[in-house]
Amino acid sequence: MSYSGSPNGSRGASSAGGASSAGGASSAGDAWRSEGGIPPHAFDPDLEPELFRGVLTRRVFACLIDLVVLAVPVILACIFIAIFGVVTLGLGWALFWLVSPASILWALVYYGSSLGGPHSATLGMRLMDLELRTWYGAPGYFVLGAAHALVFWMSISFLTPLVLLVGLFNGRRRLLHDILLGTVVINSSVRVAVPQPARTW
Repeated sequence: MSYSGSPNGSRGASSAGGASSAGGASSAGDAWRSEGGIPPHAFDPDLEPELFRGVLTRRVFACLIDLVVLAVPVILACIFIAIFGVVTLGLGWALFWLVSPASILWALVYYGSSLGGPHSATLGMRLMDLELRTWYGAPGYFVLGAAHALVFWMSISFLTPLVLLVGLFNGRRRLLHDILLGTVVINSSVRVAVPQPARTW
């Protein structure tokens, strides 16, 4: 009796163990997809609405301030070239063709270094208490900052400034280039600082 019953019992236990292990593997796979895959958004507009309050209005003023910062060196360069051209009897005016490519390079360096800097913000954004973050909460870096500016100007050039209305239809007030690059702009004055690990030295 015990001999004939033991195979069935062992097969039942094996089946139960297989089912439980399969269930565990399935739950582990679900956990991997939900936790180990794409990281979740770090900032929730429903739980932290103050992070996004007034962001769009502040971004407009920040953009205007940044345009002034960008324009000042370009204007000074044009004045210098104009005076240099007079001194050189018109030869120096040939340098005007460098103004356009130099202005683009200057803008990319400005946005890349400022958005990729320790404040993750341009000068205008800092004055407006704004900062740029990735959707999972990491600070910006140089390539992301330069790309952020480039995609922004391309979007309003090809799709007209009306594309900025995208920010009115999502809780995080993200514009089209924010969505494409996976970034978000928040109020830095109300952001809770991320705790840093204690130093061991």
